[in-house]
Amino acid sequence: MIHEDRWEPAGDLALEPNALIAAKTTDQHLALTAGPGAGKTEVLAQRADFLLRTGTCRYPSRILAIAFKVDASQNLKNRVRQRCGPELASRFDSYTFHGFAKRVIDRFRTALVGVDQLDENYSVAERRVQGQSITFLDMVPLATTIVQTSNFAKNAIRYSYSHVFLDEFQDCTGEQYEFIKTCFQGTAVKLTAVGDTRQRIMGWAGALEGIFDQYAGEFGAVPLNLYQNFRSKPRLRRMQNAMVRRMDSKAALDDAAIPGDEGVIGFIHGEDASQEADLIAASVKSRIDDDGVPPSEIAILVSRDQQYVCQRLRLALQAAGIPFREEDEIHVFANEPIAKVVTDLLLVAGTTASPEAHKRLLDTLVYSQPMEEEQEYRARSRWTRFVTEVRSAIAQGTIANGDKAGVRKIIDDLFNVVGRDAIVAMSSDYAQGNRLDELVTESVERLHELLKDGNDIGTALSAFSADRAVRVMSIHKSKGLEFDTVYVLGVEAQTFWGDPAEERSAFFVAISRAKERLILTMASVRERPDSWPRYRWDTDRTGHVEFLEYALQYQ
Repeated sequence: MIHEDRWEPAGDLALEPNALIAAKTTDQHLALTAGPGAGKTEVLAQRADFLLRTGTCRYPSRILAIAFKVDASQNLKNRVRQRCGPELASRFDSYTFHGFAKRVIDRFRTALVGVDQLDENYSVAERRVQGQSITFLDMVPLATTIVQTSNFAKNAIRYSYSHVFLDEFQDCTGEQYEFIKTCFQGTAVKLTAVGDTRQRIMGWAGALEGIFDQYAGEFGAVPLNLYQNFRSKPRLRRMQNAMVRRMDSKAALDDAAIPGDEGVIGFIHGEDASQEADLIAASVKSRIDDDGVPPSEIAILVSRDQQYVCQRLRLALQAAGIPFREEDEIHVFANEPIAKVVTDLLLVAGTTASPEAHKRLLDTLVYSQPMEEEQEYRARSRWTRFVTEVRSAIAQGTIANGDKAGVRKIIDDLFNVVGRDAIVAMSSDYAQGNRLDELVTESVERLHELLKDGNDIGTALSAFSADRAVRVMSIHKSKGLEFDTVYVLGVEAQTFWGDPAEERSAFFVAISRAKERLILTMASVRERPDSWPRYRWDTDRTGHVEFLEYALQYQ
């Protein structure tokens, strides 16, 4: 055991200021927000190391971590073991929400009475049978009922843990949050909720949304943000750090703490919007053809008025033969989880190159539920057989020309293989009324329209799949995402013309999406679109001095 003042981050890592505060805080609940690549898992591991090595989490108390996916839960457990060793890590429990709920049910099952009562050898199945089986979706509510009605169970949980980590907390549902509150609200147990609020920038007190905002209010949690994107190359990180120094000086690092020359910051300056678009298209094509970057790893971000600002860009990308997808113009249906699953399934079974789609399907449908190793093996085998059967059916023409009966059968078979509960679990909306059934019907209709002319499946589904297309989207839409190469379109005073703090926040979000290469573009003249519905449009453009200066420092 070491004194708190002598503790240093394990592994000789240099934590950014807010991460160090989060690791060493002892007497407050925390709401820790960050984007992709900001090292959220590492911060939790370092916090566990601090709490255990300094004795802040005093023996025999334990630390509980709750994640949303089995692999994330295991990853955090392994990271803690690396940081503080197996002996101390043995007091670190890491579960998914449903895994922890099932543990509560298994330990305190006898507290359930009436219709909720369960036999000792109950199972988790597709249907609930009184006393004999519960469904995946029953776990959290039943565990909450146990804690609400049994003081013995409640006290056993509360006295077991001194600290609780909640990973990816932005995805926490109302049921899951109620479970956490029932277990720990009003106790000495300190909570650390970690996630991405996907809001504007993250650096100001109270900048929370949704469940984070509710949690901060009800627990009095202190909000902290992690700015550094460790997946960005050093040159890009130093540019991001320059903006952090302006927005939240206490959270900034010394540039010397971000060594290295990797990463590219570039500029495109067109005489007008047409030349700017042509230069962007040529650069994107070179990145794909010459550098081998997948189109889906390239994004073009727009501050506002995407429909009009991107008119020339659309023409240039089409002329260059570059596949692209305008995220903000796609019908909301394409972003429905069930639409994505069905589309990914057809891509996997009907094409030869769809590894991203296959990984998404496995993560969403096979590995999403808590399972023992043997159960996971059986689920993976069952899934592999199903995909093989669908592939054979497609090869035999079951969905030729978008045959509705064939498409519907594949979807019905999908439900049978993974269970309706697994589909319902993808969205809280699906548990309400007949919303899921309506979306299945809409999926059949849309897939029929896409395939009815005998189009290649991969080509036909490109409208729904982002795997093979450059992403064109608003900065707002890009929050929470990251790409190898990012183009920020129109870095001009006449584009970022709103409240300076708000625009600065938006620009930071844009530049921190890039991992390898960041390209800022502008045009000296941006012609007013014929269909422009507003009174004012500044044709003559000038570069945004502050934003370009951040980039010029580290070009």
